Amino acid sequence: MKTILIVDDQPGIRLLLKEVFSKEGYQTSTAGSGKEALELVQEVCPDLVLLDMKIPGMDGIEILKRLKKNKPSVHVIMMTAYGELDLIKESMNWGAERYFTKPFDVFEVRDAVNGLLQQ
Repeated sequence: MKTILIVDDQPGIRLLLKEVFSKEGYQTSTAGSGKEALELVQEVCPDLVLLDMKIPGMDGIEILKRLKKNKPSVHVIMMTAYGELDLIKESMNWGAERYFTKPFDVFEVRDAVNGLLQQ
């Protein structure tokens, strides 16, 4: 079973995405901070991380860099409420494969995740 880690400081987004991906048959874990995310990565070894760009304690780019350093094969999709093109470009340079601007269409996110995990 493929594992997804959802990293977002908004509990509602974490809950929504957890519900969607659990129904899709994925094992899901959630984190509300950068520290918690990095701890969970070691614990659950996710196949894909949905990562908010702005997260308490550590920004999404720093988390992305650490994720890719420790597990280069992990798929990463960035989420941002800000649409900051420079940060989006930087995240793609560090190995993020997709990004979504909030509010996003949950079905588009689902399709992107399914596409990456079924490669």
